[in-house]
Amino acid sequence: MKISKIKIRPTQQTLLAGLGALILLVSSCKKDPLKDLTAEESRVYITRYDSTANFSNYQTFRIADSVTVISNGRFAGQASTFFDKSIITAITQAMVQRGYQLQTDASKRPDVGINISRITSESTGVVSYGNYWGGYGNYWDPFYWGYGGYGYNFPYAIGTYTIREGALSVDMIDLKNPNTVRNQLNTIWTGLARGAGIFNSNNAVSITEALLSQSPYLKP
Repeated sequence: MKISKIKIRPTQQTLLAGLGALILLVSSCKKDPLKDLTAEESRVYITRYDSTANFSNYQTFRIADSVTVISNGRFAGQASTFFDKSIITAITQAMVQRGYQLQTDASKRPDVGINISRITSESTGVVSYGNYWGGYGNYWDPFYWGYGGYGYNFPYAIGTYTIREGALSVDMIDLKNPNTVRNQLNTIWTGLARGAGIFNSNNAVSITEALLSQSPYLKP
């Protein structure tokens, strides 16, 4: 069988080289959806609301002056760090911009109350790496050390790991229409933020805007 040689002209070589360089450049600039996420892109915002609530019926609000701390499912107290004050201010300003009135008179009951919570969950586990050569059997001569029939016993390793997760929760509570039958207050809106930097005071405004942008119905 005769094989013909294919000759590539200099112009074709230049074109192919340029095309290869372009493909390499495009592939190198392609963003990895997992490894190249920015802190902002890693954040997740979830909102939910009571579909029976008519938010136009609420005019005034009051926000707690401290943030509730919940650790591993348990109440851990109230906090007023710089971040806590920043998120309280950001949410207050956003609600006012939406048209709600901040109720500062303690003798008057606002239509809704807003609570903010910092939720953290931490879990620790232990992992054993076992015998490294366990799957290879007696790799060396079993008589090397003069003890025929004895296998090799390699030291194993045990490691510990800790997983720490955090979330920021904003809850809007109906104070205007308390459930007198069950003697409880109903939560009519909740916003949840998770991801990198959610407890960073520099992100308080962007987190608030992201949550409220998903809730266009929040207006009097």
